[in-house]
Amino acid sequence: MPSGRFITFEGGEGSGKSTQARLLAEALRSRGIDGTLTREPGGSPFAEQVRNLILDPATAPHSPLSEALLFYAARADHIEKVIRPALVAGRWVISDRFSDSTRVYQVEAGGLPLDVFKAFELIVVKLTYPDLTFILDIPAEVGLSRATTRRLAQALSGEDAYEKREIDYHMRLREGFLAVAKAEPHRCHVLDGTAPQEQIAAEVMAQVERRLMLPGQR
Repeated sequence: MPSGRFITFEGGEGSGKSTQARLLAEALRSRGIDGTLTREPGGSPFAEQVRNLILDPATAPHSPLSEALLFYAARADHIEKVIRPALVAGRWVISDRFSDSTRVYQVEAGGLPLDVFKAFELIVVKLTYPDLTFILDIPAEVGLSRATTRRLAQALSGEDAYEKREIDYHMRLREGFLAVAKAEPHRCHVLDGTAPQEQIAAEVMAQVERRLMLPGQR
């Protein structure tokens, strides 16, 4: 029977994770593997509405706890409506961000108590954890410069609520993601986000083949 797999991409602003998530979904599709490409916050109609609220720089200032509650409201719907049904059906799920981002953004960089995060994980995520997580590592200043370039190229207006934060915050994000990778090497693989896209994509597929694919799927 086909077995669904859950792969996530994590990293700071402008790290290239969205591109690599898309490239992996395309590569799997070319091999006949049914994949669902999604993102957080977002991925379901309700979660996308919450995403707009979270990322809107005009949203009123709020506490890390309030912010985490918004993320888990979106995540609960995303898991229920998209992720779990796909995995049960034997499809692969590739998500641009998941709960590692909450741990890094809201706990490591934002000050949310770790026990609160763990409680939310137990209530919402339960056993729906990624099989494999790729962390795109890139210096904070390089990532922010990329984000600015992307925004100009797409004619997007202004920085979102996270891009506008101070450089020290983004440096803490990088340290936080690397700490997650160090704590869970069985699940996480760190990629050099400054490498060429094609090189990163090749490394991603090599890791997917080695860790998750059956011989007949390669």
